[in-house]
Amino acid sequence: MKLEIRGLTKRFGDFVANDHIDLTIEPGEIHCLLGENGAGKSTLMNMLYGLLDPSEGEVLIDEVPRSFATPGDAIAAGIGMVHQHFMLVPVFTVAENVMLGDESVRGGVFLNRGQATERVRALSQQYGLKVDPEALVEHLPVGVQQRVEIIKALSHNAKVLILDEPTAVLTPQEIEELMQIMRELRDQGTSIIFITHKLREVKAVGDRISVIRRGRVVGTADPSTSEAELAEMMVGRSVKLVVDKEPSTRRDTVLQVEHLTVTDPRGHQVVKDIGFEVRAGEVLGVAGVQGNGQTELVKALIGLIRPDTGVISLDGNDISGHGPRRSLEAGVGYIPEDRSHDGNVGSFSVRENLILDLYRDDRFARGMALRLDDIATNAQERIEEFDIRTESDQTPVSALSGGNQQKVVVAREFSRPLKLLVASQPTRGVDVGSIEFIHRRIIAERDRGTAVVIVSTELDEIYALSDRIAVMYDGRIVGTVTPDIPREQIGLLMAGATDTGEERV
Repeated sequence: MKLEIRGLTKRFGDFVANDHIDLTIEPGEIHCLLGENGAGKSTLMNMLYGLLDPSEGEVLIDEVPRSFATPGDAIAAGIGMVHQHFMLVPVFTVAENVMLGDESVRGGVFLNRGQATERVRALSQQYGLKVDPEALVEHLPVGVQQRVEIIKALSHNAKVLILDEPTAVLTPQEIEELMQIMRELRDQGTSIIFITHKLREVKAVGDRISVIRRGRVVGTADPSTSEAELAEMMVGRSVKLVVDKEPSTRRDTVLQVEHLTVTDPRGHQVVKDIGFEVRAGEVLGVAGVQGNGQTELVKALIGLIRPDTGVISLDGNDISGHGPRRSLEAGVGYIPEDRSHDGNVGSFSVRENLILDLYRDDRFARGMALRLDDIATNAQERIEEFDIRTESDQTPVSALSGGNQQKVVVAREFSRPLKLLVASQPTRGVDVGSIEFIHRRIIAERDRGTAVVIVSTELDEIYALSDRIAVMYDGRIVGTVTPDIPREQIGLLMAGATDTGEERV
């Protein structure tokens, strides 16, 4: 099935999310759609899947114009989509999830689960997807749940399969398995639109690569194109993809964590007897698939939640459960994983956000009165130093791009002396150029003698920044290794293996 997109445009008021996009997806090809978060990739696919109405343009299937008012229309036309956040019912079996919305019955009353089971088993065998149709979804690893989503699409005879950021929650081994599945689907005639922002992946699996920047297709390349060239297409300028750093000079221990245990509001133990240390002048990277206790670990380190047991020491002083204000005053910097919820106040100006946790400082307050001139001077200095792209320091931070919102957080945290920096997903949702800048500033902070903890689900980021890597799985640190560990070995640790043959540090 040949899919053509001609002049597809989507406007939200005055904002143009997609601007006259032209794409052709040939039968039996993996067409990668590469672009930064916010570039317009998902908006385009949501129009193609009937979730959004186009403002202009048309979609043709085998040269016949088609329109999709609902996802059901797109599915009937042979288009399937695997969303970044899975659309599965955890307490249902694989077969029940696949038949959901297209139930077959026996005798006009009873669900024909047997037919659905055999359908899943046949598709699983045909495409090498290895899924037990009778397993409960809630008991399946994330990588297998993704296969269930693919089987759902294929059960509706999808000829074009859209995969929206499908590797975001997978280990390296699961990513390689997914890519092999994609190749097998392509070889059997299914066209795949692979949406991602990861350069390594498009080069590994793509037949053609289209790059979207600010809602427009800026070029199409083949997999032989270098990562540097693809990055330049994404950002609009040359980008240095490698972090320049000297070997770390480890000094005295700054952070000491012993027997840390944390329970979430549901009563589940999510951090389980963790212990580690971080020294001045080093970066400890915490790797792992999202949801293995990293978020709760970070919140305990910064004082946002009180641990059940254990001790968190900063320069030998117990700060366990002291609360975020006392942690910040003790010299802890914090870059949260959700800048909108925990890092910035969207309705506040850039100027105000740059002192959110500094307003009590003598530099910016005299008793109960704010020193407005000094706050304005600080804002101008930080905007220039951190290259924050804003019309004015009075602009609401919500009006900035994601990368510039993140730079506001980084600028604020780096504008005071730090003993410890805790950075969780520090470059999530920012463009390649901003990633380059933020990485450089983190390494500069390390070189000043700050102890740094980086938590990231992006393995490239972990490798680029870390002097040591701790891998979390199911609330525990299952290994601490050096950054020269092969990806395959760190992937085993991320999947819970405790004996990978790698030396611990």
